[in-house]
Amino acid sequence: MSIDVTSEKLNVQKGTLEQSIVFESGNEMAAYAAHQINYHVMGYYPISPSTEVAQFLDGMKAKGEHDIVLIPADGEHGSAGICYGASTGGGRVFNATSANGFLYMLEQLPVQSGTRFPMVLNLVNRSVSGPLNIHGDHSDLYFALNTGWPILMARDPQIVYDMNILAIKLAEDPEVRLPVIVSFDGYFTSHQKRRVQVIKNKKDVHDFIGDPPRNFPHALDRENPVTIGPYMNEPDYINNCYQQSEAMYNAEKVFDRISKEYAELTGREYPVLDLYRMEDAEIAVFMLNSAAEVCKDVVDRLREQGVKAGVISPNMIRPFPQRQLAEVLKNVKAITVGDRADSYGAHGGNMALEIRATLQTYGNASTKVINRVYGLGGKDFYADDAEHFFRLAQDAVETDFVEKPFDYFGHTPGDPDKAPQRIVNPLKKEDLVTGLITVTPDDETGELKVKIPPLRSLTKKPKRIASGHGACPGCGIFSGLELFFKGIEGDIVALFHTGCAMVVTTGYPYSAHKATYIHNLFQNGSATLSGLVEMFHERKRRGEFEELGLSDNFTFVMVTGDGGMDIGMGPAIGTALRNHKMIILEYDNEGYMNTGSQLSYSTPMGHMTSTSNVGSFQNGKPFHHKDTAQIMAATHIPYVFTGTEALDRDLLKKAAKAQWYAQNEGLVYGKILITCPLNWKSKDELGQEIVGAAVNSCFFPLYEVEHGITTITYNPEEKNKRIDVTRWLELMGKTKHLLKEESKDMLQEFRDEVERRWNMLKAKHESPYL
Repeated sequence: MSIDVTSEKLNVQKGTLEQSIVFESGNEMAAYAAHQINYHVMGYYPISPSTEVAQFLDGMKAKGEHDIVLIPADGEHGSAGICYGASTGGGRVFNATSANGFLYMLEQLPVQSGTRFPMVLNLVNRSVSGPLNIHGDHSDLYFALNTGWPILMARDPQIVYDMNILAIKLAEDPEVRLPVIVSFDGYFTSHQKRRVQVIKNKKDVHDFIGDPPRNFPHALDRENPVTIGPYMNEPDYINNCYQQSEAMYNAEKVFDRISKEYAELTGREYPVLDLYRMEDAEIAVFMLNSAAEVCKDVVDRLREQGVKAGVISPNMIRPFPQRQLAEVLKNVKAITVGDRADSYGAHGGNMALEIRATLQTYGNASTKVINRVYGLGGKDFYADDAEHFFRLAQDAVETDFVEKPFDYFGHTPGDPDKAPQRIVNPLKKEDLVTGLITVTPDDETGELKVKIPPLRSLTKKPKRIASGHGACPGCGIFSGLELFFKGIEGDIVALFHTGCAMVVTTGYPYSAHKATYIHNLFQNGSATLSGLVEMFHERKRRGEFEELGLSDNFTFVMVTGDGGMDIGMGPAIGTALRNHKMIILEYDNEGYMNTGSQLSYSTPMGHMTSTSNVGSFQNGKPFHHKDTAQIMAATHIPYVFTGTEALDRDLLKKAAKAQWYAQNEGLVYGKILITCPLNWKSKDELGQEIVGAAVNSCFFPLYEVEHGITTITYNPEEKNKRIDVTRWLELMGKTKHLLKEESKDMLQEFRDEVERRWNMLKAKHESPYL
């Protein structure tokens, strides 16, 4: 994405540099600052609401607006590793993430700060949750407090831009030399557009931040090889930590210095504490980021009523501005601290605990502290709410007593009369029509014989997922899943990874699932279900189900898609090697569609996504797609298959086989190609035609691997239905550019790879030893 910059100057500009105006969101401004800095490397992985940062940078890259090497990782843990590895090379490194993704990379963050390699990470705050919530609070931010990274706060898009420029200069200062986090509120600051003043010329940005330091040790110095991250015993390690601690406290004075320098250039200064009408305040509210702006409006109203109120909002929370806070609070009688996350069991949120520690450290026993946890999961914070926070401080002053030092604000008391009621009736045992499909092993060969009745008779079998889900028109997930489930007999327990199928079938207090359903995150679904499978079999072995009158069997199915076999591949392979009795079913929609169509490793070469844009400097995804079916076959599990709703009886037979193997031998992996009209840019009604063309072009061949023996179950060549891949590509808008003359080389490379994989598959079909 390219941001249009006007030449108009803001009237309030006081700096010496020429500046321009844009009207953009926080995510866009993080990307804009990054492209001006022109980082060397960005390792990234999509997670809402930070995903857009990489998308905007990729759009700019397609137009040649920067030189940043954008590396799509297999997950956030991988993206953090990419960034750490890149930073050891002495260049500039950038990343953006949120919530559970931040926690997934958390192990890597102390490694980077402990070895003192600078970079900048934008943490776009979102709830770390179970059950799943994707909206903004500070629960991810609070996990960052002990990582050893200085943390800068950004209340609005203007500050996001400025802090990103200040952050890299802070990180690379010789007195600091630490990676830095820029934190801003997801779906508030990240997506809401504001008028922003930017430095017009990239050269001015580079002159301010300077060149990357030349004197830091790095891994690419032939004349000075270094050992990075050695094993340390206790005496040395505590000294290393002491030096890191000193660097962290240095960050406060360095930030103060460089923010003054920045103010001279731009007219915008960021002291460690943002203070609003605190000069004579008797009551105050302490807030992080966007909610502080709401409180400022309320302060103006209270001041008109004669109430001496003020707002404190730090621009930096690591290191925590203890000395400055103590000075500001020495004449404040009461302060309400808003924490947008709970530190469970600690009798307060993290900010309140640190403010209480500040007051105690500086001998202030008079300022009363009231703490409220608010705004969790993106719950809005309005002016009336802010007024309530000031009123809590006023009451404490008037009564000289704090009735509830810690509590939640905005929660709803439980009401037994409003308990959720079941709306979708679960499938009863008598509803599960069985015996229509039979699977029997051959007595001599052991080969499974599957008998499928006429398809019309399978309409007697009830749907596993109720109608009324919120999928996009033409979505192929549920037609594909329901066809597969028609081949399954009896009860199932299903686990869904995070993704489109999960999001649109569950929305508390409702659920479209008629049987037991579990959710876990992308990277851990297969491990989670394998634990449940083993619990089932062990409890059954011990006779516990018979005691409870629950002796029925289950088929355990994990449903994954939207890139779940990228970030979740490691646990899936572990599950395969352990050979648990379950089915992993991947719906392949060729991207991370639930977060807005970013490329995944299953995206084919050349296809356009929001992180593989098409432009004069880039032509869609630059590398080939991952063949997950072949990867899983290499683990030597009993059964692997591919399927699609375009050949219904083929998929039904494979579903029946999958159930037999999952109940009798071990793990099954299946991959079904499904359409995503929204992000494939195709017509809603063309779903079966598109996936059918993918099969007939041999891009998505239909086959199965039983005990290592490959059988092609549908050969378009033998049926004279083979088509060129262009016949498939022309059905989708995301691939129209590949049909143009300027894309002929990439198209040929893609065509050659499809042919190579098809010929390899035919060779395996012909030989049981391949």
